[in-house]
Amino acid sequence: MPGQPPAICDYEGSSYRTDFWEGKGREYEDAVERIALRALLPPAGQRYVEFGAGFGRLINEAGRYDQVVLVDYSRTLLAEAQARLGRSERYLYVAADVYNLPFVTNAFDVAIMCRVIHHLADVPAALRQIRASLTPGATFILEFANKRNLKAIARYLLGRQDWNPFAPEPVEFVKLNFDFHPAYIQQALQAAGFVPGPRRNVSMLRLGLFKTVLPLGAMLALERLIQPTGSLLPISPSIFVRNGVSGSRGQVVARESLFKCPACGSADLEQDGDVLVCRTNAERWAIRDGIYDFKEPLSA
Repeated sequence: MPGQPPAICDYEGSSYRTDFWEGKGREYEDAVERIALRALLPPAGQRYVEFGAGFGRLINEAGRYDQVVLVDYSRTLLAEAQARLGRSERYLYVAADVYNLPFVTNAFDVAIMCRVIHHLADVPAALRQIRASLTPGATFILEFANKRNLKAIARYLLGRQDWNPFAPEPVEFVKLNFDFHPAYIQQALQAAGFVPGPRRNVSMLRLGLFKTVLPLGAMLALERLIQPTGSLLPISPSIFVRNGVSGSRGQVVARESLFKCPACGSADLEQDGDVLVCRTNAERWAIRDGIYDFKEPLSA
């Protein structure tokens, strides 16, 4: 409905880690995403953020960066990440809505979003929020589900699929599950202020048949050959794209100046025990067991 905030796919209380990843035969998917990230991430950085970090599956790819921030809408998944990674000055855990992020300008110089955007009903709004938190010269790596993949093309041409993989608009095949045309994503990134760069075809060998007949090592060797073709012909089910932010690389803000009030945008926050208080509108935001909770303010 016009004027209403976008619906959110909420993983609060879910067993996503054990239901989808651990012991579920997805070693190939995990490995190929890491291949793409290692190829696209910059060699060093000051503050790295993963939007939609979940239980922290990919956070060990952030070893080259000074500080790491995990952002997710689910407090329970962040608690799982915290249990795995621990509490330290290196890691910061933030529960927040991607449409209303609690970060000031120049908060991050490296950012990723993987396996998240396909759940977003308003991609342009989310990308604007992410862009607003980054420094000049920052790197943002986005993964998206590609509607123009080989399987979808074949199904469409054989009459086994109604929606057109060549049409630019997103397709919602299940509620809050979207596939995107590469041209749509590129346009949305540019409109948000990003400079799209190299793309990688990822997870081309996802079919169960390949997993049955090929050893994992052979699949990964083929994947390394296939991935760079994404800049020429993005036809895999998953696409990774590296995006830049114009300008010379900037300095990120100090940790104590990282947050702003998501209700009013003021950066004038004061910590009072396990609560952040906005001096502008008096909204109060909890810090729950080391997780900064910006999903909703505390009641007065």
